[in-house]
Amino acid sequence: MAMKTMHAAALCAVFLVGGCSLTEDALFPSSGSAADGGANTTATSTPVAVSTSNYEPPGVTPGAATGTYVGQKVVGLRGDLQQLQGTLSRQNQAMQGIRNDTVQDSQRFHGTVAAISARLQIGTTPGNPLLTQQWNGAQGELDRINDDVLKMNRLSNEVTTSSALAAYLLESVRATRQLSGAVDEDHRQLRILEDETNRTVVLIERLLSELSSDVARQQQYVGAERQNLNALAVAIKNGQLYGAALANRGGFAPAAYESAPMAAPRAAVTSDALVIISFDKPNTNYEGALYTAVKSALDRRPEATFDVVGVSAVGGTPGQDALNAANARRNADQVVRSLTNMGLPPGRIRVSSASGAASPAGEVKVFVR
Repeated sequence: MAMKTMHAAALCAVFLVGGCSLTEDALFPSSGSAADGGANTTATSTPVAVSTSNYEPPGVTPGAATGTYVGQKVVGLRGDLQQLQGTLSRQNQAMQGIRNDTVQDSQRFHGTVAAISARLQIGTTPGNPLLTQQWNGAQGELDRINDDVLKMNRLSNEVTTSSALAAYLLESVRATRQLSGAVDEDHRQLRILEDETNRTVVLIERLLSELSSDVARQQQYVGAERQNLNALAVAIKNGQLYGAALANRGGFAPAAYESAPMAAPRAAVTSDALVIISFDKPNTNYEGALYTAVKSALDRRPEATFDVVGVSAVGGTPGQDALNAANARRNADQVVRSLTNMGLPPGRIRVSSASGAASPAGEVKVFVR
């Protein structure tokens, strides 16, 4: 397999998990030293960033009636602009309220996650029920942030309607200037009305642009934090802090999951595996070593993808060999689930099978592509 230069460093961290406590002690020192390669850090990013602009409309200049037909049109158009600005004012206030809610929800979320991370940092028991309860609370707080994003998206749709009305109103004002039977005062008021309608159009367009930007940024934020929460759940299960979700380390775009078919068996399994997991005992504890190795690979090559190969032992009866192959595939699927729970996009993982494991119980080897 390619990437020999990276594997030269990675081979120093090849992990034979399952009955190899020396490897795990080296990877996860009890004091948060640099030996973990930066894994023992807070598992989330900074609180969500929100914009601070204000789009309160300036108001509409009053005008005296002239008694002409055009003057009557001006009065009607002025009323339409006042109504539009009132709608814009309510939409602006709604945006400010959603922003405040988002900031508060984000602060609560990160406070909860920070408490969980701090407890994991100093050490705790695997599956600590108090941390699980806090994790459930953090998930609820992230759901509230997602609700805030949905509210902002609905508001964006409302502002889009206001934008269309503003454009129609501006065209109506300009068309009124072409009507006959107007006096000079009518045209003076129309010029003022056109300027104020223009400024309102600009305000609405800026509000709409900012809302669209906020929605996109916060959707990305929520998606990243959901990945981080999944990684944090794995950390709670194992009682040790890892770091941010793998997807947030490698700069991956979200990828739809594609169920990988069983690939043709490899003729031989090379020795340059990033991770070797031996399933020679029940409940093999491999996720900490796996996270550290994959994180290190992504730090070196953010665009890296991974092969997960279930390797079965051979040499027994045909029935035993078939059973070994099925167990190896099941173990490989388990490793794939661990990687996706840690945030690695499924589209970056390819699963296959091979034979020739050193351990009778079978192995799973992870390679970097």
